Amino acid sequence: MKRRTFISLLGGAAVAWPLAARAQQAERVRRIGVLMSLAADDAEGQARLAAFLQGLQQLGWTDGRNVRIGQRWGAGDAERTRQYGAELIALGPEVILASGDHSVVALQRATRTVPIVFVLVSDPVDTGYVQSLARPGGNTTGFTLFEYTITTSGKYLELLKEVVPSVKRVAVIRESGTATGTDQFAAIQAVAIALGVELSPMGVSNADEIERTLAAFARSPNGGLVVTGSAQAAVHSNLIVTLAARHKLPAVYFGRFVVTAGGLMSYGPDFIDEHRRAASYVDRILKGEKPGDLPVLQPTKYELIINLKTAKALGLEIPATALARADEVID
Repeated sequence: MKRRTFISLLGGAAVAWPLAARAQQAERVRRIGVLMSLAADDAEGQARLAAFLQGLQQLGWTDGRNVRIGQRWGAGDAERTRQYGAELIALGPEVILASGDHSVVALQRATRTVPIVFVLVSDPVDTGYVQSLARPGGNTTGFTLFEYTITTSGKYLELLKEVVPSVKRVAVIRESGTATGTDQFAAIQAVAIALGVELSPMGVSNADEIERTLAAFARSPNGGLVVTGSAQAAVHSNLIVTLAARHKLPAVYFGRFVVTAGGLMSYGPDFIDEHRRAASYVDRILKGEKPGDLPVLQPTKYELIINLKTAKALGLEIPATALARADEVID
């Protein structure tokens, strides 16, 4: 290479490198808010957040590089969640992930313009979060937690009755005072009539209420327990598992993480995967799509998880039919 040509090329490179560096530094940093329903030190909550961040990273968004993520943790407290929702809006996010019903309520109260992508929400049409599943409208869309019909909600009771045929009375732990809790209880009640099971609705507003009502329920024989999904049930899941073991109550729960912590069985969608999938909607919104045009998506698969160690402690032998259908069996 001639000396003049080499110097010319070197000079061009010297100009190009700073320009490239300046372009990289000038990359627009986007802002995402995250409002979680669990506590910040909750292992399940951290796993859900990690899945969301992983989903974002796979789509090219990395916290600290081209996106800033502000987090708040409601810990199942509706009032705290409302406060944190307002705080997140004040930070000026371009889109917010809302995990759980309390989070959606808090954020919709604080804004009708900032895009919201929800997860772990049961019936977004009935609750008024969206206009319809196909065309949500407004600033909110996302992924539903569970389809609260007789077919899906009734599966809780059917599983419990299959594993423990002697069950005649079932306490249903639900979030009282909400349309979701009422609708799901009604769906379970329809199946209970056919199975000859008496239901007792129970709230989960605080630990004292859970301990008191479960102890009273367990005084009579042939009892069982159904724990439906809610922020309070998740926050108090370890307590409920402990009480179920103490009172020898066979129980069906709403999520896998409760069974890995010692619960007997669970039936429901993959919560971790739902947070990972939510990253795709956040990505599309950051790239210009409107939340009101993105259809609300429902779970495509429900998992049955069984804990054999807990079954043994309760003196139960899980039928082969149930084991054959299980997606995971914990020894």
